Amino acid sequence: MPVSRVSSQVVNSHRFDVQTEVKLQELLNNPVVQAGAAPFLVALISVELFRRIRLSGLAIIAGFAVTVYLVSGFSIEPLTAARKIVLLGWISALLALTFTVLQSRWLAWLLPVLGSAAAIWTVQRILENQEPQVALLWGAGCAAYVAILVWGMDTLSSQEPLRAASAATALGIGTGGAALVGASALLGQFGLALGSAAAAHLLIQMISNKSLPTGRAFTLPLAVIAGLTGCLGVLSAELPWYALPILAAIPVLAQIAPLPNQSVRIRALLLSIMTFALVGAAIYVTWRVAGDVPF
Repeated sequence: MPVSRVSSQVVNSHRFDVQTEVKLQELLNNPVVQAGAAPFLVALISVELFRRIRLSGLAIIAGFAVTVYLVSGFSIEPLTAARKIVLLGWISALLALTFTVLQSRWLAWLLPVLGSAAAIWTVQRILENQEPQVALLWGAGCAAYVAILVWGMDTLSSQEPLRAASAATALGIGTGGAALVGASALLGQFGLALGSAAAAHLLIQMISNKSLPTGRAFTLPLAVIAGLTGCLGVLSAELPWYALPILAAIPVLAQIAPLPNQSVRIRALLLSIMTFALVGAAIYVTWRVAGDVPF
């Protein structure tokens, strides 16, 4: 074979590799892939990998992790409020694995307290720049919001897993959607990643028509990350504070909603309709304040 022809093939092959790499990078930089498709697919794989050891709830932190990697990487320096959310997400996942083994009743009270402390630490620098009365008000509000979510989702984890998965999907998408409309693309991606990962868990339950265990490995990281994301959206973006009580009502509604004695698919559909009504309400009130979606 002539040398010129070999050289031409090498050049064309290199050019094809470069074009493929560029297209792949463009795909990975797409926000829909970063906060939707990627965490959804990773969560699906995680559920299948860990379901036999009853740790399918790790799908939440796995889906969130891939979004963090694609959006900003795993660096925590400088330690901004957003990076504190990522760090606390990892810590809550590790604690959840420990608390999965420990089934003491006092954990139901300890976890909301830890969530409140995490909220204060996350927004501490923002509060330091406020008047003392304002800082106290916002600090107490953020602490209460995260504590309510942690308590509500933890209560669901000990009940029917389907309710926990439905509430998690709605809470993640509601938080992400409201944050996105509230002019924070990063916080929006955080919340939507949680919702996508939870949706993967819920989808497998619907396809198999069987409940999958969630546990604290599922509910604790989701509640902490979603709660901190909502608080930071209020303090640093245009997310109105009264959107947070609407989102906080999602796990409560999922807990008390009456369901017929039907298949998992029917109950999941009914729960989704009810909880996503609150999602729509939270996004709507945010849109009324912030206006157009920042695309």
